[in-house]
Amino acid sequence: MDMGFSETDRAFQEEVRRFIAEAFDPELKAMMAMSKNGYLDKEGQVRWQKRLHARGWAAPDWSKEYGGPGWTPTQRYIFAMETASAGCPVVSPMGLKMVAPVIMAFGTPEQKAKHLPPILASDIWWCQGYSEPGSGSDLASLQMKAVRDGDDYILNGSKIWTTHAQWADWIFCLVRTSHENKPQEGISFILADMRTPGVSVRALPTLDGPAEGQQEVNQVFFDNVRVPVGNRIGEEGKGWTYAKYLLEFERGNAYGPGLKAMLAKVKRIARLEQRDGRPLIEDRDFRAKIADLEIKVAALDARELRLFASVGSGEGVGAASSMLKCAGTEVQQAITELTLEAVGVYAQPFVQDTFAHAKGFANESLPGPRYAAPAAPAYFNYRKASIYAGSNEVQRNIMAKLVLGL
Repeated sequence: MDMGFSETDRAFQEEVRRFIAEAFDPELKAMMAMSKNGYLDKEGQVRWQKRLHARGWAAPDWSKEYGGPGWTPTQRYIFAMETASAGCPVVSPMGLKMVAPVIMAFGTPEQKAKHLPPILASDIWWCQGYSEPGSGSDLASLQMKAVRDGDDYILNGSKIWTTHAQWADWIFCLVRTSHENKPQEGISFILADMRTPGVSVRALPTLDGPAEGQQEVNQVFFDNVRVPVGNRIGEEGKGWTYAKYLLEFERGNAYGPGLKAMLAKVKRIARLEQRDGRPLIEDRDFRAKIADLEIKVAALDARELRLFASVGSGEGVGAASSMLKCAGTEVQQAITELTLEAVGVYAQPFVQDTFAHAKGFANESLPGPRYAAPAAPAYFNYRKASIYAGSNEVQRNIMAKLVLGL
């Protein structure tokens, strides 16, 4: 595989760098330096995504038919590499990377016309309604009901661990429309307006701190919520098929560029932090840990390049998305652990609202260098990575079945 960039690709790389230099302003940089999960607050996130949209780059994976840039796999990789290296925010995936591909593949022309343009422009914010209090990785056991009543469904139940539901305008949900036959055959895929009467949201504070602007997961309740049948994607009872298609996109993201940026940050910190009168980066044991992670990241990056090149040729991600999810999330967690080790005692005074310091309205001073403040919150936040989108144990079962035939 030729890993070198062509002259055209290098010119595109310079174009991306010029865009970042202009669009990624100092305020966004300051907030991202204090982010514990790679996102900004909603105002900052929308500002960044609208700048991408104005440049035509909000949805690198979308085809030109739907407003995407029509990039080659190499251009998509370069864009991901440059934005990660610069510390730019990742885009909120719920609309652009998750529900949009499902609408494109299975939605009606009317649904595409209604939903895709505002998703692309970040005018409408989405959240995902999959997990329930009793149904997480065993998603087929979900019980939230959708009962047909004329031209509507009436929804009752709740969804949990719903990322940024407090900001969302719409939610895409898996709901049970039948209890007959196999559990998977009674599930449908529904789009619901979060402003519909009967929808309520309750925050679920997590270990990384319930700071304003950084609240992440919630529980969403549906009490006799009336949703038009026209909001159903595809056929009734086929939601499991659409959900699996969506999860390929959720699990099959490129991890390599972001992991390289995370490792580079750890090395910068290790050059500044001292141990026994020397920079930490000179410590043999610490360098061995860095080297081990660099090897894992390089291997994952090469695998992703090969996979996404085949996707560009029309092949599906398939079970490989499970492999990427396992490898990528476990390295993410390992890097946050190493970051915590690098900042040492500065991580002990836990800073919950890191954005307050980024925006300059914190009431207290930081106990150490600014780069140390997000270390502990990020460590705790990334404990979820091996659980969301189907736990890594479940992903290994998928690989055993679909790849190894066990």
